[in-house]
Amino acid sequence: MEKKLRVGVLGATGMVGQRFISLLENHPWYEVVTVAASPRSAGKTYEEAVGGRWKMTTPMPEAVKKLVVMNVNEVEKVAASVDFVFSAVDMSKDEIKAIEEAYAKTETPVVSNNSAHRWTPDVPMVVPEINPEHFKVIEFQKKRLGTQKGFIAVKPNCSIQSYAPVLTAWKEFEPYEVVATTYQAISGAGKTFKDWPEMVENIIPYIGGEEEKSEQEPLRLWGEIKDGVIVKAQEPVITCQCIRVPVLNGHTAAVFVKFRKKPTKEELIDRMVNFRGLPQELKLPSAPAQFIQYLEEDNRPQVTLDVDFEHGMGISVGRLREDTVYDYKFVGLSHNTVRGAAGGAVLCAELLTAQGYIQAK
Repeated sequence: MEKKLRVGVLGATGMVGQRFISLLENHPWYEVVTVAASPRSAGKTYEEAVGGRWKMTTPMPEAVKKLVVMNVNEVEKVAASVDFVFSAVDMSKDEIKAIEEAYAKTETPVVSNNSAHRWTPDVPMVVPEINPEHFKVIEFQKKRLGTQKGFIAVKPNCSIQSYAPVLTAWKEFEPYEVVATTYQAISGAGKTFKDWPEMVENIIPYIGGEEEKSEQEPLRLWGEIKDGVIVKAQEPVITCQCIRVPVLNGHTAAVFVKFRKKPTKEELIDRMVNFRGLPQELKLPSAPAQFIQYLEEDNRPQVTLDVDFEHGMGISVGRLREDTVYDYKFVGLSHNTVRGAAGGAVLCAELLTAQGYIQAK
């Protein structure tokens, strides 16, 4: 790419916004030129606005420290400075819907980490290795919005990344019933142990709204476009429990699966480790070379050892074995703020750029 595209990050001071900032440092295609946040942060430098709340393990990039934070609500002003935006705003669902549509209507593509538009019928919700064809619905969305270039695309919930790719790799064997329990890191709530001391040595067996997302969002990934909207798949039926555990980064899932066409263990491992998608074919900058790795050791995957596989963009699977009630069971692990949040959105943007949906204004 001759000249880098100008990127804005909406909600830049929060945890996912910070993850966007850190992932985009030295990106070959994109340059963060604008950071926007709530009116209380506006007018301060990014360094001042974040203050002591920088939550990444790597230092704040020098290039953004002196950027003056813009008011995210000044849509026209922010949009005029960028080619597209990443959205990680912390607002109510209705407010997020409204502000993301407002940005799209300024002819600014919006790639969102938020859940507000995940079920808007003509908004693609994409894991680039799984359902890149859903980006085609953008043309119908543009007609509704009355735009030429502006649109919204979203990535799914962080909790499904540790098992939905695996089930996709096994599609030929027709999984039809799935039980999943997710053990979710505190960064998924935008917290560190310093912010949330009551999570130390604790488990909370409830995360608001998470079980419904974990059961339904994979079905939308596996759905199809009909009459200009995405219609979700009917199978496999998924039932899920979501538990908050004292881990900083990394969502683990314990999953049980029934198949119509029962495979061998060797076939399942083969399909996983050889699963590739468009990001791998196109060699997109953030794409993991190996999307899913299988670990033979009985005590893997482990968060401390495996969460950063492929810079946090890969999925780690282990303990695949036959089950006495279901056909097979396995344990999956994904990085919830990289693959599951900002990194997944960056990969979506890269594919949208490669396909011509995102261009310089």
